[in-house]
Amino acid sequence: MPTYIGFNTIGQHKKFTKTDFELIKRDLLNAFNIRYGEKVGRPGYGTKIWSFVFEAQVSETQEEIKKEIQRVVGLDPRVYAVSIDIIPEDVGILVDLAVRLTTTGSVESLRLFFDEQTAIAAYV
Repeated sequence: MPTYIGFNTIGQHKKFTKTDFELIKRDLLNAFNIRYGEKVGRPGYGTKIWSFVFEAQVSETQEEIKKEIQRVVGLDPRVYAVSIDIIPEDVGILVDLAVRLTTTGSVESLRLFFDEQTAIAAYV
């Protein structure tokens, strides 16, 4: 029986229900696609990563990106960040992220790409 059950219409045609880690992945992606302060009624929701995408990817910038990813993941009580690797790309930022689920203790890997051309974060 699923621990978490949610609803998703993005990229779905018939089955709108998401459960457990698939729901967590969708919720994290939503948070990474919303700019900090843009969500009505929740000014602390979203991410500041988009302000770093156009910066020179020096070590200081990468550390700020890591801190921001930890902050965003920390907003979700179902997971916490175990490891974060930043890989600068020509047209964005690639992030390898490992998260631990608080319910099972299992570690899941995610690979996110923050595309500066489309201003969209997506799993790759």
